[in-house]
Amino acid sequence: MKLLGIDEAGRGPLAGPLCVAGVVLQKDIKELNDSKKLTEKKREELFEKIVQNSDYHIVFKSALEIDTKGISTCLKESLEEIIKTLNHEDVLFDGNSTFGVVGLKTMIKADAKVAEVSAASILAKVSRDRYMKDIAKKYPLYQFEKHKGYGTKLHRNIIQQYGRCEEHRKSFKIKSLNKGSLFE
Repeated sequence: MKLLGIDEAGRGPLAGPLCVAGVVLQKDIKELNDSKKLTEKKREELFEKIVQNSDYHIVFKSALEIDTKGISTCLKESLEEIIKTLNHEDVLFDGNSTFGVVGLKTMIKADAKVAEVSAASILAKVSRDRYMKDIAKKYPLYQFEKHKGYGTKLHRNIIQQYGRCEEHRKSFKIKSLNKGSLFE
């Protein structure tokens, strides 16, 4: 039986969605690795190969859903949706928590060790990055195309200057900016 590999992108950013991807490879793909270890250009190339040579499912959870339900519930719902959609019993998720999903196996650094999880890592990262580049057009002041919603110095400075937009996770606290009414 083939393996369903799952990984996520966007668990920790201050803005934008959580993106979780599941992949069942139908053909071997060379050069797969943890998406963080690949260049943007290489991730884009591999994204197309993965889409053409696998069964996959990608789930987005918005900043509002994350604020309302919590990141763990959003991860659990995403994992369950992927497993149900791709209908697989042998499932491996990158990390060390099952988030209460029965039958889910986990492995730390699976995104660098297991091809299916590497492929899922790439689909999640590229999908989320594309989303952030797209919303940068709607919110040009926030420069989402540069920091992708992560808590970089640039992004924290922009939030301090302009406040948050609807793509920001309001439940995520920013210690360095937590002084004053902006984040209280």
